[in-house]
Amino acid sequence: MKKTLVLLSLFILLSFLFSGCQKEGAKAEFTIAVFIPGVVAGSPTYELLVKGVEKAVSSHSGASLKVVEGGFNQGAWEETVTSLASTESYDLIVTSNPAMPEICQNVSKKYPEQKFLILDGHLKGNPSIFTFRFNQMEQAFLAGHFAGLVTSSTLPGATNEHKVGLIVGQTYPDMDRAIRPGFELGIRTAVPDGTLDFRVVGNWYDAAKAAELARDMYDHGADIILTIAGGANQGVITAAKERGRYVSWFDINGYDIAPGVIAGSTEILLDRAAFEKTSLAIEGKLSYGNSEIGGVKEGYVRFVTDDPLYLSNMPEDVRKALSEIVVKIEKGELNLEMPLF
Repeated sequence: MKKTLVLLSLFILLSFLFSGCQKEGAKAEFTIAVFIPGVVAGSPTYELLVKGVEKAVSSHSGASLKVVEGGFNQGAWEETVTSLASTESYDLIVTSNPAMPEICQNVSKKYPEQKFLILDGHLKGNPSIFTFRFNQMEQAFLAGHFAGLVTSSTLPGATNEHKVGLIVGQTYPDMDRAIRPGFELGIRTAVPDGTLDFRVVGNWYDAAKAAELARDMYDHGADIILTIAGGANQGVITAAKERGRYVSWFDINGYDIAPGVIAGSTEILLDRAAFEKTSLAIEGKLSYGNSEIGGVKEGYVRFVTDDPLYLSNMPEDVRKALSEIVVKIEKGELNLEMPLF
Protein backbone atom coordinates (compact mmCIF):
# COMPACT_ATOMS: atom_id res chain seq x y z
CA MET A 1 0.00 0.00 0.00
CA LYS A 2 2.85 2.35 0.94
CA LYS A 3 4.58 1.55 -2.33
CA THR A 4 1.40 2.41 -4.25
CA LEU A 5 1.05 5.74 -2.45
CA VAL A 6 4.67 6.63 -3.13
CA LEU A 7 4.27 5.86 -6.84
CA LEU A 8 1.04 7.83 -6.99
CA SER A 9 2.65 10.84 -5.29
CA LEU A 10 5.61 10.66 -7.67
CA PHE A 11 3.26 10.52 -10.65
CA ILE A 12 1.34 13.58 -9.42
CA LEU A 13 4.57 15.50 -8.83
CA LEU A 14 5.94 14.67 -12.29
CA SER A 15 2.61 15.56 -13.90
CA PHE A 16 2.63 18.91 -12.14
CA LEU A 17 6.20 19.67 -13.15
CA PHE A 18 5.57 18.60 -16.75
CA SER A 19 2.41 20.68 -17.07
CA GLY A 20 4.22 23.65 -15.55
CA CYS A 21 6.99 23.35 -18.13
CA GLN A 22 4.42 23.12 -20.92
CA LYS A 23 2.71 26.29 -19.79
CA GLU A 24 5.97 28.19 -19.41
CA GLY A 25 7.26 27.10 -22.82
CA ALA A 26 3.97 27.51 -24.70
CA LYS A 27 3.70 30.26 -27.28
CA ALA A 28 1.95 33.31 -25.85
CA GLU A 29 -1.33 34.26 -27.51
CA PHE A 30 -0.96 36.87 -30.27
CA THR A 31 -3.93 39.21 -30.17
CA ILE A 32 -5.07 41.20 -33.20
CA ALA A 33 -7.65 43.95 -33.62
CA VAL A 34 -8.82 44.82 -37.12
CA PHE A 35 -10.02 48.40 -37.23
CA ILE A 36 -12.45 49.07 -40.10
CA PRO A 37 -12.69 52.79 -40.98
CA GLY A 38 -16.30 52.32 -41.98
CA VAL A 39 -18.34 49.11 -41.87
CA VAL A 40 -17.60 45.67 -43.26
CA ALA A 41 -21.01 44.87 -44.74
CA GLY A 42 -21.35 46.25 -48.25
CA SER A 43 -17.66 47.13 -48.52
CA PRO A 44 -15.86 44.48 -50.61
CA THR A 45 -12.40 45.84 -49.79
CA TYR A 46 -12.99 45.65 -46.04
CA GLU A 47 -14.49 42.20 -46.47
CA LEU A 48 -11.24 41.16 -48.18
CA LEU A 49 -9.21 42.73 -45.37
CA VAL A 50 -11.05 40.74 -42.71
CA LYS A 51 -10.88 37.58 -44.83
CA GLY A 52 -7.11 37.84 -45.16
CA VAL A 53 -6.50 38.48 -41.47
CA GLU A 54 -8.88 35.67 -40.49
CA LYS A 55 -6.92 33.28 -42.71
CA ALA A 56 -3.66 34.30 -41.04
CA VAL A 57 -5.15 33.82 -37.58
CA SER A 58 -6.57 30.41 -38.44
CA SER A 59 -3.18 29.38 -39.82
CA HIS A 60 -1.32 30.21 -36.61
CA SER A 61 -2.18 28.56 -33.31
CA GLY A 62 -2.37 30.96 -30.40
CA ALA A 63 -3.57 33.91 -32.48
CA SER A 64 -6.90 35.63 -31.90
CA LEU A 65 -8.87 38.31 -33.69
CA LYS A 66 -11.39 41.05 -32.93
CA VAL A 67 -13.00 43.21 -35.63
CA VAL A 68 -13.93 46.79 -34.69
CA GLU A 69 -15.96 48.99 -37.04
CA GLY A 70 -15.31 52.73 -36.90
CA GLY A 71 -18.37 53.84 -38.85
CA PHE A 72 -18.51 56.64 -41.43
CA ASN A 73 -17.59 59.55 -39.16
CA GLN A 74 -13.93 59.95 -40.02
CA GLY A 75 -13.51 62.45 -37.19
CA ALA A 76 -14.11 59.66 -34.68
CA TRP A 77 -11.64 57.15 -36.12
CA GLU A 78 -8.60 58.37 -34.18
CA GLU A 79 -10.50 58.26 -30.91
CA THR A 80 -11.52 54.65 -31.53
CA VAL A 81 -7.99 53.57 -32.47
CA THR A 82 -6.67 55.39 -29.39
CA SER A 83 -9.13 53.46 -27.24
CA LEU A 84 -7.94 50.17 -28.73
CA ALA A 85 -4.29 51.02 -28.12
CA SER A 86 -4.94 52.28 -24.58
CA THR A 87 -6.23 48.87 -23.48
CA GLU A 88 -2.77 47.37 -24.21
CA SER A 89 -4.69 44.22 -25.14
CA TYR A 90 -3.58 43.86 -28.74
CA ASP A 91 -0.19 42.90 -30.10
CA LEU A 92 -1.22 44.27 -33.49
CA ILE A 93 -3.83 46.62 -34.89
CA VAL A 94 -4.55 46.03 -38.59
CA THR A 95 -6.37 48.57 -40.73
CA SER A 96 -6.70 49.77 -44.33
CA ASN A 97 -7.32 53.24 -45.67
CA PRO A 98 -5.14 56.06 -47.04
CA ALA A 99 -6.20 58.19 -44.06
CA MET A 100 -4.99 55.68 -41.47
CA PRO A 101 -1.20 56.27 -41.53
CA GLU A 102 -1.58 59.77 -40.12
CA ILE A 103 -4.11 58.59 -37.54
CA CYS A 104 -1.96 55.67 -36.41
CA GLN A 105 1.08 57.96 -36.31
CA ASN A 106 -0.75 60.22 -33.85
CA VAL A 107 -1.84 57.29 -31.72
CA SER A 108 1.68 55.87 -31.80
CA LYS A 109 3.03 59.00 -30.12
CA LYS A 110 0.87 58.24 -27.09
CA TYR A 111 1.32 54.46 -27.17
CA PRO A 112 4.72 53.77 -28.79
CA GLU A 113 4.61 50.06 -27.88
CA GLN A 114 1.49 49.48 -29.97
CA LYS A 115 2.24 47.85 -33.33
CA PHE A 116 0.26 48.69 -36.49
CA LEU A 117 -0.12 47.07 -39.90
CA ILE A 118 -1.68 49.47 -42.40
CA LEU A 119 -2.68 48.27 -45.86
CA ASP A 120 -3.43 50.72 -48.67
CA GLY A 121 -1.40 53.50 -47.06
CA HIS A 122 2.15 54.83 -46.88
CA LEU A 123 4.32 55.82 -43.93
CA LYS A 124 7.99 55.09 -43.41
CA GLY A 125 10.26 55.53 -40.41
CA ASN A 126 7.93 54.86 -37.47
CA PRO A 127 9.31 51.77 -35.65
CA SER A 128 5.80 50.75 -34.59
CA ILE A 129 4.13 50.92 -38.02
CA PHE A 130 4.41 48.86 -41.20
CA THR A 131 2.55 50.03 -44.29
CA PHE A 132 1.76 48.32 -47.58
CA ARG A 133 0.54 50.18 -50.63
CA PHE A 134 -0.98 48.95 -53.85
CA ASN A 135 0.38 50.56 -56.98
CA GLN A 136 -2.79 52.40 -57.88
CA MET A 137 -0.96 54.32 -60.57
CA GLU A 138 -0.65 51.01 -62.44
CA GLN A 139 -4.19 50.03 -61.54
CA ALA A 140 -5.67 53.32 -62.74
CA PHE A 141 -3.50 53.27 -65.88
CA LEU A 142 -4.90 49.87 -66.86
CA ALA A 143 -8.45 51.06 -66.19
CA GLY A 144 -7.79 54.17 -68.28
CA HIS A 145 -6.17 52.28 -71.13
CA PHE A 146 -9.13 49.91 -71.23
CA ALA A 147 -11.57 52.84 -71.20
CA GLY A 148 -9.67 54.39 -74.10
CA LEU A 149 -9.92 51.14 -76.03
CA VAL A 150 -13.66 50.98 -75.38
CA THR A 151 -14.39 54.57 -76.38
CA SER A 152 -12.47 54.12 -79.64
CA SER A 153 -14.02 50.72 -80.42
CA THR A 154 -16.99 49.63 -82.48
CA LEU A 155 -18.91 48.46 -79.42
CA PRO A 156 -22.59 49.42 -79.24
CA GLY A 157 -22.87 52.78 -77.47
CA ALA A 158 -19.32 53.90 -78.26
CA THR A 159 -19.25 57.30 -79.95
CA ASN A 160 -16.56 59.05 -81.94
CA GLU A 161 -16.05 61.71 -79.26
CA HIS A 162 -13.53 59.53 -77.38
CA LYS A 163 -14.71 60.84 -74.00
CA VAL A 164 -14.32 58.86 -70.76
CA GLY A 165 -15.76 59.59 -67.32
CA LEU A 166 -14.48 59.26 -63.76
CA ILE A 167 -16.84 59.64 -60.81
CA VAL A 168 -15.47 59.62 -57.25
CA GLY A 169 -17.11 59.91 -53.86
CA GLN A 170 -14.61 62.48 -52.62
CA THR A 171 -11.13 63.62 -53.55
CA TYR A 172 -8.14 62.46 -51.49
CA PRO A 173 -4.34 62.39 -51.97
CA ASP A 174 -4.14 59.02 -53.76
CA MET A 175 -6.94 60.09 -56.08
CA ASP A 176 -5.39 63.44 -56.92
CA ARG A 177 -1.77 62.30 -57.26
CA ALA A 178 -2.00 58.72 -58.52
CA ILE A 179 -5.42 57.44 -59.62
CA ARG A 180 -6.65 60.37 -61.71
CA PRO A 181 -3.24 61.03 -63.37
CA GLY A 182 -2.76 57.30 -64.03
CA PHE A 183 -6.25 57.01 -65.47
CA GLU A 184 -5.76 59.97 -67.78
CA LEU A 185 -2.39 58.66 -68.94
CA GLY A 186 -3.95 55.30 -69.73
CA ILE A 187 -6.70 56.91 -71.78
CA ARG A 188 -4.26 58.95 -73.85
CA THR A 189 -1.99 55.96 -74.40
CA ALA A 190 -4.91 54.08 -75.96
CA VAL A 191 -6.45 57.02 -77.83
CA PRO A 192 -4.33 60.20 -78.07
CA ASP A 193 -7.30 62.54 -78.46
CA GLY A 194 -9.20 60.98 -75.56
CA THR A 195 -10.60 63.35 -72.92
CA LEU A 196 -11.67 62.90 -69.31
CA ASP A 197 -14.87 64.14 -67.66
CA PHE A 198 -14.21 64.15 -63.89
CA ARG A 199 -17.00 64.57 -61.32
CA VAL A 200 -17.24 64.37 -57.51
CA VAL A 201 -20.35 63.11 -55.67
CA GLY A 202 -19.37 64.72 -52.36
CA ASN A 203 -19.85 61.59 -50.26
CA TRP A 204 -19.63 57.80 -50.52
CA TYR A 205 -23.31 56.86 -50.38
CA ASP A 206 -25.53 59.16 -52.50
CA ALA A 207 -26.50 56.88 -55.39
CA ALA A 208 -29.12 59.34 -56.63
CA LYS A 209 -26.52 62.10 -56.99
CA ALA A 210 -24.11 59.71 -58.70
CA ALA A 211 -26.84 58.66 -61.14
CA GLU A 212 -27.58 62.30 -61.93
CA LEU A 213 -23.90 63.01 -62.62
CA ALA A 214 -23.50 59.88 -64.73
CA ARG A 215 -26.56 60.65 -66.86
CA ASP A 216 -25.19 64.09 -67.64
CA MET A 217 -21.77 62.64 -68.48
CA TYR A 218 -23.25 60.01 -70.79
CA ASP A 219 -25.48 62.62 -72.42
CA HIS A 220 -22.40 64.73 -73.12
CA GLY A 221 -20.48 62.00 -74.87
CA ALA A 222 -18.91 59.75 -72.23
CA ASP A 223 -19.01 56.12 -73.37
CA ILE A 224 -17.65 54.51 -70.21
CA ILE A 225 -17.29 55.73 -66.61
CA LEU A 226 -14.87 54.50 -63.97
CA THR A 227 -16.71 54.82 -60.68
CA ILE A 228 -14.92 54.97 -57.33
CA ALA A 229 -17.74 56.18 -55.11
CA GLY A 230 -18.53 53.46 -52.57
CA GLY A 231 -22.24 52.90 -52.14
CA ALA A 232 -22.94 55.61 -54.73
CA ASN A 233 -21.53 53.33 -57.45
CA GLN A 234 -24.98 51.81 -57.85
CA GLY A 235 -26.27 55.09 -59.24
CA VAL A 236 -23.68 55.02 -62.01
CA ILE A 237 -24.77 51.49 -62.94
CA THR A 238 -28.40 52.64 -63.08
CA ALA A 239 -27.52 55.49 -65.42
CA ALA A 240 -25.41 53.23 -67.65
CA LYS A 241 -28.30 50.81 -68.04
CA GLU A 242 -30.64 53.66 -68.96
CA ARG A 243 -28.27 55.12 -71.54
CA GLY A 244 -26.91 51.88 -72.97
CA ARG A 245 -23.34 52.74 -71.97
CA TYR A 246 -20.60 51.15 -69.88
CA VAL A 247 -19.04 51.17 -66.42
CA SER A 248 -15.52 50.30 -65.32
CA TRP A 249 -15.04 48.79 -61.85
CA PHE A 250 -12.19 49.29 -59.38
CA ASP A 251 -10.57 47.18 -56.60
CA ILE A 252 -12.65 43.98 -56.96
CA ASN A 253 -13.93 41.78 -59.79
CA GLY A 254 -17.23 43.50 -60.55
CA TYR A 255 -18.46 41.80 -63.71
CA ASP A 256 -21.18 39.84 -61.90
CA ILE A 257 -22.58 43.01 -60.34
CA ALA A 258 -24.01 44.21 -63.65
CA PRO A 259 -23.27 41.78 -66.50
CA GLY A 260 -22.86 43.53 -69.83
CA VAL A 261 -22.82 46.96 -68.20
CA ILE A 262 -19.59 46.60 -66.25
CA ALA A 263 -17.28 46.16 -69.21
CA GLY A 264 -13.94 46.01 -67.40
CA SER A 265 -12.65 45.54 -63.89
CA THR A 266 -9.37 45.89 -62.03
CA GLU A 267 -8.77 44.36 -58.64
CA ILE A 268 -6.29 44.54 -55.80
CA LEU A 269 -5.47 41.37 -53.90
CA LEU A 270 -6.08 42.90 -50.50
CA ASP A 271 -6.86 39.55 -48.91
CA ARG A 272 -3.51 38.15 -50.05
CA ALA A 273 -1.59 41.14 -48.69
CA ALA A 274 -3.51 41.01 -45.40
CA PHE A 275 -2.79 37.29 -45.00
CA GLU A 276 0.90 37.53 -45.85
CA LYS A 277 1.72 40.59 -43.75
CA THR A 278 -0.37 39.53 -40.76
CA SER A 279 1.31 36.13 -40.85
CA LEU A 280 4.72 37.81 -40.75
CA ALA A 281 3.60 39.89 -37.77
CA ILE A 282 2.42 36.82 -35.86
CA GLU A 283 5.73 35.09 -36.61
CA GLY A 284 7.71 38.12 -35.43
CA LYS A 285 9.11 38.78 -38.91
CA LEU A 286 7.31 41.98 -39.97
CA SER A 287 9.80 44.80 -40.52
CA TYR A 288 8.14 47.70 -38.68
CA GLY A 289 9.33 51.11 -39.77
CA ASN A 290 9.28 50.09 -43.41
CA SER A 291 6.80 50.45 -46.26
CA GLU A 292 6.27 48.29 -49.33
CA ILE A 293 4.47 48.76 -52.65
CA GLY A 294 2.89 45.89 -54.56
CA GLY A 295 1.72 46.15 -58.14
CA VAL A 296 1.12 44.18 -61.31
CA LYS A 297 4.56 42.56 -61.44
CA GLU A 298 4.30 41.41 -57.82
CA GLY A 299 0.80 40.02 -58.36
CA TYR A 300 -1.11 42.40 -56.06
CA VAL A 301 -2.81 44.43 -58.82
CA ARG A 302 -4.46 43.03 -61.92
CA PHE A 303 -6.95 43.73 -64.66
CA VAL A 304 -9.43 40.86 -64.59
CA THR A 305 -9.09 39.38 -68.08
CA ASP A 306 -10.09 35.79 -67.35
CA ASP A 307 -13.70 36.34 -66.30
CA PRO A 308 -16.19 34.66 -68.69
CA LEU A 309 -18.25 37.85 -68.92
CA TYR A 310 -15.24 39.85 -70.03
CA LEU A 311 -14.24 37.20 -72.53
CA SER A 312 -17.73 37.00 -74.03
CA ASN A 313 -18.54 40.73 -74.09
CA MET A 314 -15.26 42.30 -75.21
CA PRO A 315 -14.11 42.10 -78.86
CA GLU A 316 -10.88 40.22 -79.46
CA ASP A 317 -9.00 43.33 -80.60
CA VAL A 318 -9.76 45.13 -77.33
CA ARG A 319 -8.74 42.13 -75.25
CA LYS A 320 -5.54 41.67 -77.25
CA ALA A 321 -4.54 45.33 -76.96
CA LEU A 322 -5.11 45.36 -73.20
CA SER A 323 -3.20 42.12 -72.67
CA GLU A 324 -0.21 43.58 -74.51
CA ILE A 325 -0.08 46.51 -72.09
CA VAL A 326 -0.37 44.20 -69.07
CA VAL A 327 2.57 42.13 -70.34
CA LYS A 328 4.68 45.28 -70.76
CA ILE A 329 4.09 46.22 -67.12
CA GLU A 330 4.78 42.67 -65.94
CA LYS A 331 8.08 42.62 -67.82
CA GLY A 332 9.11 46.04 -66.57
CA GLU A 333 9.02 47.55 -70.06
CA LEU A 334 6.46 50.10 -68.84
CA ASN A 335 7.21 51.63 -65.45
CA LEU A 336 4.49 53.47 -63.57
CA GLU A 337 5.85 54.39 -60.17
CA MET A 338 3.46 55.10 -57.34
CA PRO A 339 4.19 58.60 -56.02
CA LEU A 340 5.27 58.75 -52.38
CA PHE A 341 3.79 61.56 -50.32
